[in-house]
Amino acid sequence: MNLVYAAALAALMGCGLYMLLSRQVVRIILGIALISAAVNFVIFFAGRIGASVPPLIIEGETALGPDTANPLPQALVLTAIVIGFSLVAFAAALALKTYRETGTLDTRELGDAEALGSPYTKEASSK
Repeated sequence: MNLVYAAALAALMGCGLYMLLSRQVVRIILGIALISAAVNFVIFFAGRIGASVPPLIIEGETALGPDTANPLPQALVLTAIVIGFSLVAFAAALALKTYRETGTLDTRELGDAEALGSPYTKEASSK
C-alpha cells in the first residue's frame, strides 16, 4: 500500500512541477498549490497511516504508547495547509493586480522591470 501512496505522491508532485515550469502565471500558482498539497501528504503519511490508538497519554504514564498515532505530523500539516493557502491567495491577488495593470499573465510579456536595466550599473544610476 505504501508503494501506491508513493506513486500517487510522485504523480502529484510531477504534475505540480510541470505546471510550475509553465509560462502562464495561473498555471504557476496552481503548480505551487499542487506541490504544497504533495508535501503536506508526505508529512501526513510519515506520521503513520491507520494507527488504531488515539494519541492520548494514559494516566500514570509519561509518554505515548508504541502503537499510538503521532500528533506532531498532524499539527505540522495543519499549519502547512494554512501557510500554503495564504501563499496561493497572495499569489492570486498579485496575479489579478498584474493582469489589471498589464493586460496579460504571460511571463514572456512581463518584462518591464528588465527593460529598465540594472540599478547597479552607472547608466541606470545617472538617469
